[in-house]
Amino acid sequence: MTYGGDPAPPPPRRGRGPLIAVLAVVTLLVLAGGAALFVLLGQDEPAPVAGPTQPATAGGPDADVADPTDVPSAPAPESSADPRFVKVGQCVRNEGTAGGKPKLLISDCAPKSYEVLRRIEGVTSGEKDAEAKCAKVSGYTNWYFFDSELDTLDFVLCLKQR
Repeated sequence: MTYGGDPAPPPPRRGRGPLIAVLAVVTLLVLAGGAALFVLLGQDEPAPVAGPTQPATAGGPDADVADPTDVPSAPAPESSADPRFVKVGQCVRNEGTAGGKPKLLISDCAPKSYEVLRRIEGVTSGEKDAEAKCAKVSGYTNWYFFDSELDTLDFVLCLKQR
């Protein structure tokens, strides 16, 4: 038996290349977005805290100087003025508002600045720990500590107001 006519060619097959390319692009976008979100949310560090260890003078607090006992609301900026990079002998100034939270920045040693008498690296548990560590430093008037989730970044500054 013979059939009339030429056999019909098989229908053309569509390749899976375009589908795989689209799925790869979507997967990369989802992974990149997740990584970006992880990085942005992972930058929350506890704010550094500072406090005085001497009572206020009888004349009352100086209106031009912010109170270093308050806690900053956000981590300090990462720059060369960040107190995380201060060394013994350098000075910091409080850029926080009067009666507000302190914001220490490395500065020139001028009146109303704080000279770093000692920098103590290592784990700190807070205000009492910072005060106890600075109690051994002759001439200090204030302390400042930075307590991070990563204990290797913790430090205490023993300061003397100029």
